[in-house]
This record gives sequence, structure tokens and C-alpha cells, in this order.
Amino acid sequence: MSYDVALVGSGFSAICIAAHLLSFLPPEASIAIVGDESDFGRGTAYRTELPYHRLNVPAGRMSVFPDRPDDFLNWLKENGLGDDPLLFASRGDYGLYLRDRLASLLRSREQRARVDFIRAKASACRPDPDGGYSFVLENGEKLRSRQVVLCLGVGAASLPVQTAAKPQEGSQRLIGHCWQPGWLSRVKAGDRVCILGSGLTMIDQVLTLRGKGHRGPIHVLSRRGLVPHPHVSPPLPPVDPQLPEGSMQISRLLQSLRRQVADGTPWRTVMDGLRPKTQMLWQSLTPAQRSRFLRHALPWWNIHRHRIAPEVHAAFERLLADGVLQIHAGYLRSIEERQDGVAVQYRRRHTQTMRELQVDWVVNCTGMERAGIGHSRLLETMKSDGVLLLDTLGLGVEVDGQSRLLRADGQVWPGLFAAGALTAGRFWEITAVPDIRVQARNIAQIIADRMAPDSRISVQG
Repeated sequence: MSYDVALVGSGFSAICIAAHLLSFLPPEASIAIVGDESDFGRGTAYRTELPYHRLNVPAGRMSVFPDRPDDFLNWLKENGLGDDPLLFASRGDYGLYLRDRLASLLRSREQRARVDFIRAKASACRPDPDGGYSFVLENGEKLRSRQVVLCLGVGAASLPVQTAAKPQEGSQRLIGHCWQPGWLSRVKAGDRVCILGSGLTMIDQVLTLRGKGHRGPIHVLSRRGLVPHPHVSPPLPPVDPQLPEGSMQISRLLQSLRRQVADGTPWRTVMDGLRPKTQMLWQSLTPAQRSRFLRHALPWWNIHRHRIAPEVHAAFERLLADGVLQIHAGYLRSIEERQDGVAVQYRRRHTQTMRELQVDWVVNCTGMERAGIGHSRLLETMKSDGVLLLDTLGLGVEVDGQSRLLRADGQVWPGLFAAGALTAGRFWEITAVPDIRVQARNIAQIIADRMAPDSRISVQG
């Protein structure tokens, strides 16, 4: 099978790029969307059907199309789900919106490119001598495409057992990553749960547990004990951040922003004003400055920048007030399974005091894996073959400003792109819909510009 474009992955990035390609490409073009998910386009984040899983961005900013900012809001109105641009809609509804928008494009009576959904995993992707790329699929089939976009995201971080006792073989009480299917159904109402990590994913899991009838104690352990801040309603308009002049240093940038807040500017408005400049600022930092940011400032960036819906924050605060949820700041030292449960030992932050939590479950919500490719056989094979390079900070893969993969000699692979979280090393802020949709449109436009009639390969079989 041969195609003009292959999108590898079946989550938001792939569907967003497909939507733009259908607008840009001629009707004789062909697109393959390759992924093993049964529900193309929704991915883990938007497949949930739980109403308390809310978007972290208001509906008025969640259109899949940058040039049609009210598209999601219009969909909500059409389906009787609200008409407030400040609404934090459910993630399940957003997944349905993505499905509907792609379906409407595919049903269009206007001439459009051919789209084939191939439910399979790719295990290898290698450049062809004539400039295209050949795939090996795990079902034994082969696929060839002139242009390729990797939309595979990054995997979840592994259970932090490097400083902990090794779990028993086949352990059923240590959940290596929280999206592991089936574990929630095994939790009893009174079970004691310890969640490792205190970010957005932790909040999702806490609310999911309570929504499914769990009433036992929940302990949250992270090195700093920081949790995401809420949005305010109604929101305040963003203000331009006061940035230091001259060479960019993390310390000078933080000093300038803190001074602006100390002078009376609400910090949320400063953070929102910083958002359009974040990618530019990140790219102006040296590798040493980026590394310093990741070591020292990242946890505070995350809780201020990636905020949660007010109603989600209120539900979380009620659990804290009731005492059923406790936040612990400390450093994990051991995880030991015993006959009566699991013992989690940690050292309290800023002390040498050791504490132990006796729980029935330990759930890993520590974020994304460093290096970002361990979840994908395809990406690991491409690395072994020298087709992709890992970002030096472990944030994904090396790409240029147009999202094209870089080779070892510093040149780009023509027609080979990555999208979404895989490109965080270059763009940093590239995990939220408002950022990915711009990248998706840009990639689709570059592909369309490359596809002159004499450069397209024919569609076969």
C-alpha cells in the first residue's frame, strides 16, 4: 500500500493534522492514519465518559481549527451542552466533538483526499532511496508513504522503583501507570490508596476513585507536595509580561516576573500573557539554561501554568477539608509488599525524618517518561536505525522549527515530521490543544506545499 501522507498515531494530533490536510490537499491525494486504537481521534484524554473529567482550557479556546475559534462552542450549542465560552466542558464531550468533526469532513460531498484508517501498529519506518518512507506493520503488512508525521505522544513514566524495593513478580497492587486498564474495578470501597505524583493526572485519579464509590483514605506523595492551582471565574484579561532586556537568563526572567506580581499584577494574568511568548523564550535559552529550568523551576511552572477548572478544584478541596485526602511532601525511599498491604517509606522534605504509609494500592502518576519513546516499538526501532535522535534533555525527539526530524549530521529528513508532545524539546509548550492545533496546521501546509504533481507517488492496492 502506498500513500501520499501517513499519520502514525490515532490521538488528537493525528486527527487534527488529518482535518487540515483534508482542507489543503487535492482530491487525488491519499492519507493513511495508522494506529491500533479502536476509537480514532479521542485518545486516552478524551475517551473518558466521567463528567468530572474536565478540560483545563475554556471552551472558547478549544476549537480544532485556529481560524475558526468558535467551532467547539458552536458544536456544544448544537448538541444542547452549553453556550458559554468560559465553560470548562467535559473531556468526554470534547472527544465526541473531535469524532464528529472528522466524520463531517469525511462525509463531505465536495471532492476530498482519500483517507484510509489502518488499525495496526507500525514496528519500523525506514527511508527509501527515492525519498519516501517504508513501514513494517506488526500485522505483517507493509506500507509506503511520501510524507510521514509521527503523532505518538510520549509514554508514562515508569514506577519509581530505582530507590525502592522491587515489587513482587506479577504484583497486582503496584500500578505502574494509572491508565493501566482494569485496576480501578479491583479497588474496594475502603481500600487505602497511595498516589505517587501530585499533578493533573493525580487529580483525575482522585476524582475517578471517588466517583466510582471509593471512600477509603488517599495519600498523595510527591517531592514538593505542590498541586495545580485553579482558574478563576470570571477570568482576568492577560497582561504583557515584563521581560528582562539583553541575554535571557532563567534567574533574571523569574526576578522580572516576580517583581511584576509584587507590584500588584495578578499572577494569573502574567502567566496568561506569557503563553504566546513561551515557545520563543524557550528557544532563546541555552541548553544549560533549559536544564536548569527543568531541575529547579518546572514544578512551580506546572502548577501555575497548567491550572484546573474551578469546579474540579472545589471538589478536590472538599476532599482535603474532609481529611480523606492527604498531601505528603517527601522523597520516596522504598516500596515493600507485605501480607497486609504495601508499605511506602519516604523522607519528609527538608528533614531527615522517615515516614511510612500503610496502603493497599500504590498508583504511579509521576508524569511522562524522560526520553519519551519507551512506549513505542516504532520509535525505538527508528532510534536504533539512526532515523531519529533523542532530545538532549530527554523531552522527546530532535526536530527543526518546521517540526521535521533531524539527522545525525544536522540536516532534516525531507517529509518526515513529528507532532505534539514528542517535539517538546524544541517547542516546550506543545501539549495543549491551542498549541498543537497551530503546529498541526503548519505541518499540513508544509506537506501540501511539497506535494507538487510530479512529487506525489501513485496510490496502489
